[in-house]
Amino acid sequence: MAFTPYDWQQTLRQKADYVEDRLREGSPVVGLSCHEGILLVTVRRAQQQKIFEIYDRLAFAGLGNQSDLETIRQIAVDFAHAEGFARSPQDVSIQRVVGVALSPAMKRSFSDPLRLPLVVRGLFAQLGDAPEGDLFYLLNYDGEFSRAHRWGVAAGTEGAREAMERVLTVFAKKTPKRDAALEKALEAWAIGRRAALAAGESEWRAVLAEALESGTLEAALVERASRRERRFRFLSPDELKPFVPE
Repeated sequence: MAFTPYDWQQTLRQKADYVEDRLREGSPVVGLSCHEGILLVTVRRAQQQKIFEIYDRLAFAGLGNQSDLETIRQIAVDFAHAEGFARSPQDVSIQRVVGVALSPAMKRSFSDPLRLPLVVRGLFAQLGDAPEGDLFYLLNYDGEFSRAHRWGVAAGTEGAREAMERVLTVFAKKTPKRDAALEKALEAWAIGRRAALAAGESEWRAVLAEALESGTLEAALVERASRRERRFRFLSPDELKPFVPE
């Protein structure tokens, strides 16, 4: 079957509309630098993990189809470990994971009219020696990506992302402690969720409380000064409990 340029453009628009509709109700993810490291926060359903370790100092969180998130995670992990083996662990960077391993493959998949698009929007983080060196990459389903420092967000709609960014822009100019960063990340998450669902002007804690009636708070820290072999760890229920609305 031959495709004209118009057919190709129409197919891309239909793919984009399909993915955007699927992502609209997805749970946002927030990444935020803090004194202790990089904090990643979201609310997940049941046992569907949304935050993952990629490599030492590298982590990934996303929204979308769980199978597509797992595909992205596996590609990123395999590439990072191959880079570390062929070069050195210090040469493994989130820029190469996103720009070399993931973005080109996702662009090819999205532009192929015979392939289903990946329903995923991912936030990748790389821990620096200091907060000023922390990096965040937002990777879209079409393979396009952008870079940010100190914080990053991924949400189901453009309006939700912009609302979350307004919450974090001023706050993230200073380096907060972990607990302050966690509270602000939860506020940004709830405001993004409210914007994506067009849920009026509900107070952000009420939005979070409603989401946690059927969801589970998931938060991980990539530790800057860790005595453990692995820098990545999930925050425990006891660490999260003070931040869960009653």
